[in-house]
Amino acid sequence: MSDQFDVIVIGGGPGGYSAALYGASAGLNVALVEMDALGGTCLNRGCIPAKAFLETAAVKRHVDHAAEFGINSGGPATVDFARTQARKQGIVDGLVGGIAAMCKGRNVEVFNGTGSLGPGRTVGVAMNDGSKAIITGTNVILATGSVPRTIPGFDRGGPIMTSDEVLDLDYVPSRVAVIGGGAIGCEFASTFADLGAEVTILEGAPKILPGLDKDVAKVVERSFKKKKIALKTGIMVNGHEPNDSGGTKVNFGDGESVEVDAVVVSVGRRPLADHLGLEGTAVVVDERGFVQVNEFCETGEPGVYAVGDLINTPQLAHVGYAEAILTIKHLLGESPMPVMYDKVPWAIYCHPEVAWAGPGEQQAKDAGHDVVVGKHPFKFNSRAQIVGETEGLVKVIAKKNADGTAGQILGVHMVGPWVTEQLSGGYLAVNWEATVDDVAEFLQPHPSLSELFGETVLSLTGRNFNG
Repeated sequence: MSDQFDVIVIGGGPGGYSAALYGASAGLNVALVEMDALGGTCLNRGCIPAKAFLETAAVKRHVDHAAEFGINSGGPATVDFARTQARKQGIVDGLVGGIAAMCKGRNVEVFNGTGSLGPGRTVGVAMNDGSKAIITGTNVILATGSVPRTIPGFDRGGPIMTSDEVLDLDYVPSRVAVIGGGAIGCEFASTFADLGAEVTILEGAPKILPGLDKDVAKVVERSFKKKKIALKTGIMVNGHEPNDSGGTKVNFGDGESVEVDAVVVSVGRRPLADHLGLEGTAVVVDERGFVQVNEFCETGEPGVYAVGDLINTPQLAHVGYAEAILTIKHLLGESPMPVMYDKVPWAIYCHPEVAWAGPGEQQAKDAGHDVVVGKHPFKFNSRAQIVGETEGLVKVIAKKNADGTAGQILGVHMVGPWVTEQLSGGYLAVNWEATVDDVAEFLQPHPSLSELFGETVLSLTGRNFNG
């Protein structure tokens, strides 16, 4: 193994492996240090496994409603969750193997161990086989990611799980409490409810999905209630009392409780800087555990960058990808544009799905904009009716021109069928600072779900042929 590299990346998650591969494609000599499996949280314990479970839930929904399409399935669908788990693991293993193959193909040297940064961009690696390595980089990128946050009184074990443990289940618990009604919590709640579990969401904020545009959040809340998900909002969780059957009673609010077989603690994630060392460097970790960086993801130590969940930016894999590209371009002296965090695409994969870019209506107003808003529901969309998924809407927020007409598109917010696959047009409109008149010229295929975005924008021109 070499001991001198152009770039050393510590952490093999989305931010880390993409920096390594992108740097190698630019001709750099790259080392990648990862203490666990390549792919990080996203691939092994996050995005990919969770979405595999959500797809199983979607298949069950389709089978349950097959008779509406003239398909007789022969009775209610049953769930073999051990098979679901095996399918999920097969997907994960294949993707992990793919990253390893790409690293090999681009001559990225992979060190299987825990990396710590010292002075002079020297990285010590405690190898998983018990040996040690010392390597030095002209540049170092810190990308060690994050781990689930926990709450007092809810230590992992038995019925108490974080996203790490719940993704290893090979059965569907009959009764599930999800502590936390944010994006991840709502995805787990949606999954287990669609698979037949009784689900309760316990959320401290007044509503689930706090911060979401209110019209979008209302659709999710209404849909969850139809699934018989119990929503307990504006409450404090006070602890739990295990029972003899392996479950527990979760206490919350003013003397309320719920008996469940599993508890999923989903209260966010904290940055994982625990093993980075950093002694003798000018890298600064703030009181919340985030590594401090500037707009180019540079730390206070020359030649050292940090990306992904390790820094205080949106905890999204695709943001990690963007930061990885930014750092490589910057260290190559290519003068890249910093990531515009207020305009990144967001996606929540619960049912119904949620996707957006740019501010919601209230956020835009709070920022001082006078706005014009267009909204169209999926219930009148022909493709939505064909696929049997008519819940949801598209909402477009635009600046109001001096003459009262709609101008620049500020935000695009969607909730409904496959909106995570439809957002790209809205994302481009927001980031190109396109106007309503610009986007109204673009054709949308018919029949398609994406027509709704086009029609919503068209309505903001003051004319429309539908709705």
